Amino acid sequence: MDMQNARPISVKGPDGQKMTLADLPSPNISRWVTRRKAEVVAAVTGGLLTREAACERYNLTDEEYEAWERLYARHGAKGLRTTRLQQYRR
Repeated sequence: MDMQNARPISVKGPDGQKMTLADLPSPNISRWVTRRKAEVVAAVTGGLLTREAACERYNLTDEEYEAWERLYARHGAKGLRTTRLQQYRR
C-alpha cells in the first residue's frame, strides 16, 4: 500500500477523544449544532476526510466549509455558534 495516499483510521476530535468515520454526523443531518460542525472540521484537518469529500457528503459549499474552518481555527468550537456569528466575524 502506498503510504502517501494512506488515510488515518482515527483522528483527535474537537473534544480530545479519538474519532473515526463512524463517529461523524450522519450525511443527511438537518440541524447543524456547534459540536457537529467542529467534528467535520476536525475530521478534515486530521485527514480522515478530504475537504471535497466532506462538502459532498454534507452538501456544503466551499465557502460555507471555509467559514467553519476559519472560525474554528480562530475561536475554537465557540466560533461556530450561529448566535454569536456577528461577534466572531469582526
